[in-house]
Amino acid sequence: MQSGTNKDNGGVVKTTLNAGDEPLLEVRGLTKVFGTLKACDSIDLAIGKGEIHALLGENGAGKSTLVKMLFGTLEPVAGEILWKGAPVRIASPSDARRLGIGMVFQHFSLFDALTAAENIALSLEERTPIARIAERARELSRSYGLPLDPSAHVGDLSVGERQRIEIIRCLLQHPDLIILDEPTSVLTPQEAEKLFKTLETLRDEGKSILYISHRLEEVKRLCDRATVLRHGRVVAHCDPRKETAASLARMMVGSEVHAVVRAAPPKDADHSPLLEVAGLSREPSNPFAIPLRDIHLTVHAGEVLGIAGVAGNGQGEFFEAISGEALQDKAGMVRIRGKDAGRLDISGRRLLGAAFVPEERLGHGAAPRMRLSENLLLSRFRTDAKSYLTHIGIIRESTISAATRRIVSDMDVRKSSEDPEASALSGGNLQKFIIGRELDRQPAVMVVNQPTWGVDAGAAAHIRQALIDLARAGSAVLVISQDLDELFEISDAIAVMHDGRLSAPVPVGEATYEKIGLLMGGADASTPPTAAMEAV
Repeated sequence: MQSGTNKDNGGVVKTTLNAGDEPLLEVRGLTKVFGTLKACDSIDLAIGKGEIHALLGENGAGKSTLVKMLFGTLEPVAGEILWKGAPVRIASPSDARRLGIGMVFQHFSLFDALTAAENIALSLEERTPIARIAERARELSRSYGLPLDPSAHVGDLSVGERQRIEIIRCLLQHPDLIILDEPTSVLTPQEAEKLFKTLETLRDEGKSILYISHRLEEVKRLCDRATVLRHGRVVAHCDPRKETAASLARMMVGSEVHAVVRAAPPKDADHSPLLEVAGLSREPSNPFAIPLRDIHLTVHAGEVLGIAGVAGNGQGEFFEAISGEALQDKAGMVRIRGKDAGRLDISGRRLLGAAFVPEERLGHGAAPRMRLSENLLLSRFRTDAKSYLTHIGIIRESTISAATRRIVSDMDVRKSSEDPEASALSGGNLQKFIIGRELDRQPAVMVVNQPTWGVDAGAAAHIRQALIDLARAGSAVLVISQDLDELFEISDAIAVMHDGRLSAPVPVGEATYEKIGLLMGGADASTPPTAAMEAV
């Protein structure tokens, strides 16, 4: 089921399958409008039986809106959906599941206090004894190479194990089409490879998969065909294996995506330590938090240090400790620009020249119902009061507006109005604004958690280059990321967090995906990779 990029003479992209192939699912002219915005504009798409079909596009291109219509959480205003050749109306996820459409979301919907089997039971419409569900889950886990203990509590499981629950829960509903949203964003390279084998097995059995990912190399490796969206419209159908990652990115954004350049620091550059962590330990703040154990770390001026790790191994707790959301027992556990900061709150650490970007954009990095200018003021009124407030506390509106416009311009933030609410921006554009808000202060220390999670190729390249440029200008940059491609692209050295402990940094010139991936899985840093693989 392959086709090249296909446009007719009028510039309209056609959906093609091989002659004689009958689509499992087809959409014709599918449209969804929010106010004056056409999130999906007359989309045509066909997914064949037994194929892995990629859905690609920038943030805000319409991917999420499209799959929500396919899964019944949104209804189209125009167009039709055909399932096995017959028109259908999918008014709810229950309707989708009854047809044979299953979905595994990027953000899991599991209860930590329940077992894997109990979580699976909550999604099944028929009443089935837990013992029977556990038995069926074990059978599926063995059949598809997805090791799972149905009696394990979710709160005790790794993120990779949680994803297996979601997949098995989906498979227990006997879907013919499985929609996967960014499925490898929380996996080690080794876990991702196992997932690919599972998906290929499902394809060989005749099941179809709609695969959403920003990782273009894995799309090339795995997918039979791809549909590319831009600004709510289909702009291309192609065989991704015949494309390059660069050509796929170009289809998505409509122009060349500039390569990230990690130039070597100047030989005479200052390399003084700007962020130091010494013996940092932290007890868990709740039953499912990860304790931090004796973490030591130094980030020098001019350096980008990457922190790799599968989600749920203490990265969030580590960020809270570094940013001042959680204070340390001893002031010297965290030092910023040579000053003890372990007992200072966020504003106190910002006043020392540090900047922080949390993982969660809405609600943590920005207040959803506040305008961009208001979010800017909220983050600076303590550290930059003289610039933004008069001596009697009146807000300098013109200064805030000028700074907001500067950040929007520098980071190419695309928005629908002059000063929209944060929630009105797409995820990628809000991320660019939040990172730009911190870069605009030219901090001496920058700590970023998941800088490009769920961000399209063009926005990701922009953000990564900005972080490198900040470091080369003399700042210390610490990047926590689950994206190994990202860390290898921007880091001077990579350390790995596993189960609340941090490995020694590995210079990027000595690092390999295998070595870092094994550390992410819990291998001892002193164990040779071949021996570690045999142990696994």
